Amino acid sequence: MRTAPTILHLDMDAFFASVEQASKPSLRGKAVVVGGLGPRGVVATCSYEARVFGVHSAMPMGQARRLAPHAAYLVPRFELYRSISEQVMRLLRELSPLVEPLSLDEAFVDLEAGRTAWDAASARLAGTKLRADIRAVTGLTGSVGLAASKMLAKIASEEAKPDGLLLIPPGTERAMLEPMTVRTLPGVGPATGDHLRRAGITTVGEIAEAGEDELVRLLGKAHGHALYAMALARDERPVVAERETKSVSVEDTYDVDIHDRVRVGVEVGRLADRCVRRLRASGLSGRTIVLKVRRYDFSTLTRSETLRGPTDDPAVVREAAARLLDSVDTTGGVRLLGVGVSGLADYTQEDLFAQAAGERPEEPAEEPDTVPVEQHSPSPAERRWPAGHDVRHAELGHGWVQGSGLGRVTVRFETPYSEVGRVRTFPVDDPDLVPADPLPLVAPEVRRPGGEPDRRPGGGAGADGAARRVAG
Repeated sequence: MRTAPTILHLDMDAFFASVEQASKPSLRGKAVVVGGLGPRGVVATCSYEARVFGVHSAMPMGQARRLAPHAAYLVPRFELYRSISEQVMRLLRELSPLVEPLSLDEAFVDLEAGRTAWDAASARLAGTKLRADIRAVTGLTGSVGLAASKMLAKIASEEAKPDGLLLIPPGTERAMLEPMTVRTLPGVGPATGDHLRRAGITTVGEIAEAGEDELVRLLGKAHGHALYAMALARDERPVVAERETKSVSVEDTYDVDIHDRVRVGVEVGRLADRCVRRLRASGLSGRTIVLKVRRYDFSTLTRSETLRGPTDDPAVVREAAARLLDSVDTTGGVRLLGVGVSGLADYTQEDLFAQAAGERPEEPAEEPDTVPVEQHSPSPAERRWPAGHDVRHAELGHGWVQGSGLGRVTVRFETPYSEVGRVRTFPVDDPDLVPADPLPLVAPEVRRPGGEPDRRPGGGAGADGAARRVAG
């Protein structure tokens, strides 16, 4: 392990919810829950204000609503989250060529590889500057952990939350870990935690005291050895800039169980096409087709078939997925379907049964968000108005959807740079109301009449100014 705390772990604070609060002045300081809003939706993330009520990620949305009935419940805006994540990752890559993203809002950075830090003082300066740069560029906060290993850096960032920085000086790691709960260590979930608790082991220090042989007896050879090493603060894993993609998959959860076998087959075909589009977008192909089916009773079945060679042919994947579906009983109803491809490669091999005609089938077209009617764009009445998504009104400017139903849509007119805006309700087919792209979270630089930059929030005019007039 290193002798200096030059591994940095960044974890953005309640990322999706923080983005929504930053873009919506009326939600700042309030409980916000982001996720699927249907009967079977789950919480993707929630603000710290919502966590006070017991809401947490991966919780069923129905349970979250019972715990925090007055919170704002919003549909995710993944394109916006990705664009902000790219801004953050660019800042990380300015620190070092070795950046290991774990998700949109989390990454490791090897500061030593970038010659950004070589001791505790320089590491702390780098972490402090990073947090300031993230706030300046995105308007958001992130928590930073600095340590001599990846495991400890991640633990440090968790301890620093929210909006903090924690550096673990080399030589103090074991003393810091000893009083912590066993669940602090990576790989210790509820089942392992309960198993250790029944054996009288509840803290990291007690894991070290139990000894390696006892842990192997309790948990098995691989898990026991690994857990003992972590309890002693041993972690030699390097920061890896590029992670190899092991599989590509897509899945859908349905609000109402699907009982019609024909409909199930159609859904599997659509998922196969979506999976192929992701494969091609990544320049990959794969040999093993995987079908996932979660039935009405929550039992989950997976079936797989390995082809003669890698393929990115939609017809091949569809046919393989259909054959796998034939072996699954769906008579009781299906609540989730998924199609994946593994055994990835960066080349394809012609498949005999799919390429017999000697021609490559056309790539399936992107599925539209709404079903076209007579090949024309959907009328305003057919538009969906997801809660939290951006809209623009011809007279009132930029706003976001607070809710919709019964032929009406309620919009709050405000921007990231305005005061709290007023709420107006319109018919869903109002021609003056259209979906809009999200605005940047940080106000763009606007020139004053004298030529000097005006960085004040809301320094611009136009539609956003109209929104501010409504807010007044």
